[in-house]
Amino acid sequence: MPLRPWPERSTESHELWDASRRRFVEPKVAQTRLSSPSPLIDLVADHQWQGDELMDDVVRAFRRIGMSEGRRMLERALDNGIGAVADPPPELERLFASLDNPPAWHDPERWERGRRLWISASFAGKTGMAVMDALATFVGNDVSTATGTTRRFINDYQRRMFESYTWFWNVTRASAMDRYSPIFKDTVKVRLMHSQVRAGLRRSWKPESFERDGCPISCTAMLMGAISFGLLPMLVDQGHGRKYSQSDLDDAWIYWAHITYVFGVSEDVIPTTANDAVEVLNHYLPYTGGPTEATAEMSEAAAANLSDQNGQLTRKGSLIAGPLLGLMAYFGGEPAVRALIATTPAHDISISRWVQLIGAIATFNVWLNRVADTLPFEDARLRRRARRGDRFWRINVLTSRAAAKRKGILTTPYDHHDATPSTPVGCPIR
Repeated sequence: MPLRPWPERSTESHELWDASRRRFVEPKVAQTRLSSPSPLIDLVADHQWQGDELMDDVVRAFRRIGMSEGRRMLERALDNGIGAVADPPPELERLFASLDNPPAWHDPERWERGRRLWISASFAGKTGMAVMDALATFVGNDVSTATGTTRRFINDYQRRMFESYTWFWNVTRASAMDRYSPIFKDTVKVRLMHSQVRAGLRRSWKPESFERDGCPISCTAMLMGAISFGLLPMLVDQGHGRKYSQSDLDDAWIYWAHITYVFGVSEDVIPTTANDAVEVLNHYLPYTGGPTEATAEMSEAAAANLSDQNGQLTRKGSLIAGPLLGLMAYFGGEPAVRALIATTPAHDISISRWVQLIGAIATFNVWLNRVADTLPFEDARLRRRARRGDRFWRINVLTSRAAAKRKGILTTPYDHHDATPSTPVGCPIR
């Protein structure tokens, strides 16, 4: 069967994403790959038209047998294995056949080394990763379209961030992806939640939306998010002069590649080397698309606390907006940031001096890590630094947990989209 081309919307807004791509990603792609892309590139484009086929089938099965019964079966299979479930639907059996059998390239020792290396990336590198994620979420077509439709960033922001940060921190902890670890189970629950939202969006979207945008929360979109999280911290560090060996990059990617597999990305598009992953990221970033109608709505909601009743930035807003937008522009490029704030009171704020200052701070931060790299006992330092998971994500968990607690949100069960596949339009979280 011929491969499907990029969706129509994926040919738009290249200029928004080229600044970061040219700085941090393209220099790491071999010239031969730039002139003659690998076959994986076309396969990744094809998977814009599909989601997580195994879990999407499970969601349809759960609608057939009832969501409460389906979740009970899922929880039992996660805790005790699929063999402990009486009369499971075949869709659930196929899902667990995949979960219980990791790909041949998965190596627990390389996974652990990759985890430690990823955690050792600088604070600046992880900030660059987080900035690119935020811009893709609010401006890029895939994520902003989905989150704009569900309105979770507007109506349930504290829960959304607490859940996300908790999961990201947890997957940086030792043995996170062991089959019966609580974090593995949470990853499968997040995977289910994505499929539930995908089903709800498919019911909400008009046919022309699908024809233009491809599948909501597509396999490709999830893959690109994983590559960004997995390699951008180290690519940003490299862009500031830090050195990594090829085996360092490969192991860091193998760490994230296995998370990607458990998360529901089809194995046939998951790169198995860092070079292949960087090539895919370089090719895809210009096709991120956006801004969308949801970009304006979400950015205006985010800016509401920084402006007065006349729609002008308050003094507090001006003090916060300058450095924050300068930070985002330094790592993500000013065009994408301007697209983000185009309809907000901050649309004409000057950020050039903040970009320069953030650049100096980031360069110094990476330099400190470069100095540390020259010290002896590297393995012991990596092991000690990684013993409690990643510090960057832990800080985000602490702040988001405090905000969520003020709203009465204390836990992260990842179960509040159970009704979404049966909701006629949008999301029941209102």
